[in-house]
Amino acid sequence: MNEDHIVSSYDEDLEKLDNLIAEMGGLAEAHLADSIDALIRFDTETATRIVDEDKKIDDLETEIDKLTVQMVALRQPMADDLRVIITGLKISSNLERIGDYAKNISKRTMTLAKTPTIGSSVNTIARMGGVVQGMIKNVLDAYVARDADKAEDVRRRDEEVDQIHSSLFRELLTYMMEDPRKIGTCTHLLFIAKNVERIGDHVTSIAEQIHFMVHGTFPSDDRPKGDSSSFTVVETGGGSNG
Repeated sequence: MNEDHIVSSYDEDLEKLDNLIAEMGGLAEAHLADSIDALIRFDTETATRIVDEDKKIDDLETEIDKLTVQMVALRQPMADDLRVIITGLKISSNLERIGDYAKNISKRTMTLAKTPTIGSSVNTIARMGGVVQGMIKNVLDAYVARDADKAEDVRRRDEEVDQIHSSLFRELLTYMMEDPRKIGTCTHLLFIAKNVERIGDHVTSIAEQIHFMVHGTFPSDDRPKGDSSSFTVVETGGGSNG
């Protein structure tokens, strides 16, 4: 999309931005994968490491912030270049939030490691996490390749994540209704599932930013949404008055 610039250092800045986004995205993807793996195995050591390493993602966001401000101030970018810089800035913000959600999953894993497992909920979360991890990989590939079609494929896949989340939400509510002793554990699982679902939303936002970077406009249609958890009600069995 970008042609070579008269000032070679400008191209070096743009390349550095791409490299920082790729590094930050790779860390976010790895942290999500490791946080899900730690949850499956109740591995508190790995969970602790992810919490501690989140600062690496934060530091990369800060570096990207400084680079983009410098590029706008010194290069006065126009058209395509300006979209690349703005997109890089917004993508880094999304990736930072993904890192935060992976950290939150790890924190709750430390608590869940002390409680009994409940049904197949953790496996369902792992399946949802696997879908989201694939979305992160593909959206980063789409960014590097400036491929809006591949980004759109990622955007469409978020509906699958929403549907898994809604199903799990109903399942966990049912467990809590049947046995109040499970409320604490189920609540942590609900938050973890929501964290994964929100990561999917941030990946979708990145996909939309890539569309803007390539075409200069955002997708004209609303993305399909399959999350009905906000409207879910679990009916309790009516008892007799006799």
